[in-house]
Amino acid sequence: MAKRRHRTRTFAERSDPPIRAGLLSPTRTVPPSIPRPPYALTGDPGPSVSSNVRTPDEIQRIRRAGQAAAEILMEVGPRVEPGVTTDRLDEIVHDATIARGGYPSPLNYRGYPKSVCTSVNEVICHGIPDSRPLAEGDIVNIDVTIYLDGVHGDTSVTLPVGGIADHDRLLIQQTLVAMNEGIGAAGPGRPVHAIGRAIERHARRHGLGVVREFIGHGIGTEFHSGLQIPHYHDPRANTILRPGMTFTVEPMLTLGAPACAMWDDDWTAVTQDGRRTAQFEHTVLVTDDGIEVLTVTADGTVPAEALALTAPG
Repeated sequence: MAKRRHRTRTFAERSDPPIRAGLLSPTRTVPPSIPRPPYALTGDPGPSVSSNVRTPDEIQRIRRAGQAAAEILMEVGPRVEPGVTTDRLDEIVHDATIARGGYPSPLNYRGYPKSVCTSVNEVICHGIPDSRPLAEGDIVNIDVTIYLDGVHGDTSVTLPVGGIADHDRLLIQQTLVAMNEGIGAAGPGRPVHAIGRAIERHARRHGLGVVREFIGHGIGTEFHSGLQIPHYHDPRANTILRPGMTFTVEPMLTLGAPACAMWDDDWTAVTQDGRRTAQFEHTVLVTDDGIEVLTVTADGTVPAEALALTAPG
């Protein structure tokens, strides 16, 4: 789940046909035996107070949470097909999270009503799962975060729904590359803005827009800690990366203009021009000599590489 940098503009115009909100199912329950994050009851995470640098014990726990998040993506990803509802995808993620002894981090975070974000077509991020069935030719981002052993692991992938248009496939492919370029630009001693510079350079090379309103974030004992990771070049993002920092890299790229609008639910962000958008996300760790991607399965499977580019085109 991306961190909102500032409030987006009110939704004004629709594409044809636009994504429309469906019906919401009742809020899913979490067994009382599952440990919960502090905001689970009230919805209020409070101010960020954690350090940007994690302890060795926290890093080990974040690594396990990241692996679990990747496993959940590998479980839900193959269920993406024409006719399945995003509510059904939410159910799969919810059950898979609980099966691993975790709490679905989005659930009641600032009042969010579901256990995963499912963002379809022109929805940039934070789409709320509902009764709308996915249709042939759609694309959908599935954003999974699990709270496990007192820490969060956060990852997402954009998937094709059946066969998709060539420009949508290009968007998915190059958004994945852009995320990897951003991760590749990070490392100990590098400024945060190197990440956004690499992402924006790649996006512009392919004629894609970069959403600015939602950014990557520090993560660990808090879902969103104080560290901010813009996906565009902002020289003011001059924090120097240090070993032990954990954060997300999660660029959102668009086929058209990256200007955002917000639905009345105050969660669903969409492109103003109605053109499609894609996102990928990893949780990463700064090590002494580079970057470790934490949101991979225990056997080294990267969900984006295993799922996003293998579906029929």
